Amino acid sequence: MHHKLPDHYYTMLHELQAVDFVLLELNLYLDTHPHDTQAIQQYNQCAQQRKALAYQFELEFGPLQNYGQSYTKQPWQWNDTPWPWQV
Repeated sequence: MHHKLPDHYYTMLHELQAVDFVLLELNLYLDTHPHDTQAIQQYNQCAQQRKALAYQFELEFGPLQNYGQSYTKQPWQWNDTPWPWQV
């Protein structure tokens, strides 16, 4: 059962997706340019940003991943829908 989600749910999810895209691209770049210090610094900054965004999102809306990758509150939140990939 889907319930109405606040607008900032979508804003935060969009921010996470944007950071994930940058991390993916930097990861691919660093696979072929492993000594690029500036790219490594940018990757690490984005990784910190992603961790903070994910933490804030999960505090407010529940886990982004299962199988021990995210914490849950009580009651078990994984059953709550929609899941992030469904919106």
